[in-house]
Amino acid sequence: MKIQYELIKKDNKTKARLGKIHTNYGTYETPMFMPVGTKACVKSLTKEELKEAGSGIILANTYHLWLRPGEDIIDRCGGLHKFMNFDGPILTDSGGFQVFSLAKNKKKDITEEGVVFKSHIDGKKLLLTPEKSIEIQNKLDSDIAMSFDECPPASASYEYLKNSVERTLRWAKRGKLVHNNENQALFGIVQGGAWEDLRKYSAIETVKMDFDGYSIGGVANDGESKEDMYKAIDYSIDYLPQDKVRYLMGIGDPLDIIEGVIRGVDIFDCVLPTRIARHGQAFTRKGKINFHNAKYKEDLTPIEDTCDCYTCKNYSKAYIRHLITTDEMLGGRLLSIHNIRFLIKLTEELREAIKEDKVLEYKEKFIEEYTKK
Repeated sequence: MKIQYELIKKDNKTKARLGKIHTNYGTYETPMFMPVGTKACVKSLTKEELKEAGSGIILANTYHLWLRPGEDIIDRCGGLHKFMNFDGPILTDSGGFQVFSLAKNKKKDITEEGVVFKSHIDGKKLLLTPEKSIEIQNKLDSDIAMSFDECPPASASYEYLKNSVERTLRWAKRGKLVHNNENQALFGIVQGGAWEDLRKYSAIETVKMDFDGYSIGGVANDGESKEDMYKAIDYSIDYLPQDKVRYLMGIGDPLDIIEGVIRGVDIFDCVLPTRIARHGQAFTRKGKINFHNAKYKEDLTPIEDTCDCYTCKNYSKAYIRHLITTDEMLGGRLLSIHNIRFLIKLTEELREAIKEDKVLEYKEKFIEEYTKK
């Protein structure tokens, strides 16, 4: 069975939506934050820890799994679920973003066929096409696959973006033609930078192809302003169908998640919670905190008294700071558990706010506390 989206309720003051995603592994409510398991593993966490944190869908990365261990090995192991022993829904991205962000020396040739680039591992010359991306994802056997798109930089000109949107549409059609996994949903991706006409055109033309869900891409590029990010969502969202999932790619800042939900987005993903954890940082209701700060040296309180995560129920700031400053890997693990739970709990609270038509009130209260100095 392919995933199915069910719209339950809309907030009466915003575009926020309460919904359910029905999968072969259960039903999950949206809005939802999805932890990123780039190499078939959410860094340092077990599946039991992910479930305890309230995770629904998780991500894996097509580019990285293509290079190591290879899609054929995963296919022979019975697909991603069996390979990583994960009995929950998995979304795989197309590999497009990594081609544009990780390719060795950032040098690549974009042609109508696809993208020629050098592996970030060994410099080997590679070609990734829309067909190859879908072929890899079919073999990975994820629950949701993503169309292969071009990810232009935030600084790209209008003319470049216009041509890029057209190329992404052609690539989407080619990918859809070869997609042959009957149990795997395929999502289309809307591009167009912060230009209203390009976003509208991209959304309308992508929807015409009748994908199983839709993503707003190009909003997590280096150098993009918050204003442009929100414009990209606003200019895209109204042209996406009500009965399909809406996915904002690569977004994990708490304030951005709230703004995305208010604009009608259903699901989010980002490496941010585990990345900042490895650098000794944690999300809290009063903003991010850094455990390299000496003020936590003798602090015996949890990261947050109100947090129900494993870390906050068992460990103090003083102990976590000790782990971080002595480079003990448990420190990053404990902070990863907390940060992922923080973002998942945020979306749980947003769901409750939608039920009560109080999303704007929730936003105001959250921002007041989160930005308080």
